[in-house]
Amino acid sequence: MALSNTQATIEKSYDKMSELKAFDDTKAGVKGLVDAGSTEVPQMFILPPKYRPQTCETQFVFPVIDLEGVDEDPIKHKEIVEKVRDASETWGFFQVVNHGIPTSVLEEMLQGIRRFFEQDVEIKKQYYTRDSTKKVTHVSNFDLYSPSVPAANWRDSLYCFMAPVPPSPEELPTACGEILMDYSKHVLELGSSLLGLLSEGLGLDRCHLENMDCAKGVGVVVHYYPPCPKPELTIGTNQHSDGGFITVLLQDHIGGLQVRHQNQWVDVPPTPGALVVNIGDLLQLISNDKYISVEHRALSNKVGPRVSAASFFYTDPTLSSKIYAPITELLSEDNPPKYRAVTMKDFSDYYIEKGLDGSPALLHFKI
Repeated sequence: MALSNTQATIEKSYDKMSELKAFDDTKAGVKGLVDAGSTEVPQMFILPPKYRPQTCETQFVFPVIDLEGVDEDPIKHKEIVEKVRDASETWGFFQVVNHGIPTSVLEEMLQGIRRFFEQDVEIKKQYYTRDSTKKVTHVSNFDLYSPSVPAANWRDSLYCFMAPVPPSPEELPTACGEILMDYSKHVLELGSSLLGLLSEGLGLDRCHLENMDCAKGVGVVVHYYPPCPKPELTIGTNQHSDGGFITVLLQDHIGGLQVRHQNQWVDVPPTPGALVVNIGDLLQLISNDKYISVEHRALSNKVGPRVSAASFFYTDPTLSSKIYAPITELLSEDNPPKYRAVTMKDFSDYYIEKGLDGSPALLHFKI
C-alpha cells in the first residue's frame, strides 16, 4: 500500500505541461537531452506499460519489388503492376529496388540529415518553430501538446514542403538544402511512376490518380532518432497510419521500422539501396478499401542515431477545399462507398489535431 501511495503522490505532483514546455523552450530537442549526458528517460517520454512495444518474432517475408524494366518491357510491366497491387491490398507496404534514384543521392541524403541535426544547436534553433505555415520547420514532436498522445516520441524532425512550390535555397538549411532539392526531384519522378502502377492496379487509366492531384503536394520529413538510454520505456514514433496518398521512405541501416500485418508487428529490414513505399489514408479512402493504409511505428534504440526521410504525397495545399471521395469507377451495387466525401482541409485538420494517438484517422470518415 505504501508503494501505491508513493506512486500516487509522484503522479499527482507531476506537472506534465510544465515539463513539455520546458523541453520545448530549449529548442534543442531530444538530441539536446542526449548531448547533456542524460542517462534517464524523462517522464514525458515514458509510455504507459500497455503501449510499450513487445518483441515480435514472425515468419513473414516483407515484400520487395524490383522495378527494373518497368517502362521498357510490357510483360515485366504487367508483372510489376500485379505485385504492387497485391502488396497494396495485403500489406499496404512494400520495398522497391532498382527505382532509378542513384545510391549516391540516397547516401548523401542520409548524410545531409545527420549534418543538420548534429550541427551547433544555435544554428538549428533558427528553424525551430511550431508555425506550420512555414515551408521549413524544425521541431521535436509536432503533436507534443496533444492530450490524446500517450507520451512524447524519442525523435527530432525537420519538415520541408517541396512541392508544388519548393522553398528558395535561402529558406533551406545550409547543412542539407542542396541534397534536399536534388533528392526531392528524384522522389517526385518516382512518386509519379508509383501512382501510375497503383492506378493500373485498380483497373484504371495509368494517369487516373495523378490527374486527381495525388502528387501535387509533397512534404519531405526527415527524422533523427538519438540513441536512447532505456529504449524499452519509450518509442521513436507511435503507431499510426500516414494521412496522404502514398509515402516513400528512405531509412538507414539501423532498423526499427515495424508494420502491423495480420495483427502482428513485422520488422521492415533495412535493405541497401531500397526505398519503402506505403499506402496512406487518403488512398485507402478513394480506393474504397481496395488498398490499405496500415499502422506502423519506429522503435527507439540504444544504438544510433537512426535517420530517415519520409516523402508524403498529397494534393496541392492551396486546394484545401478540394473534395475526395471513393472513385466512382470503383463503385457498384456490390461495392457501395464506404467513406463520405471530405475536403482536404477537413481531413488534414482532423489528422493533425488527433496527433499520433494510435487510433485510425479513417474511422472518423466512415459511412
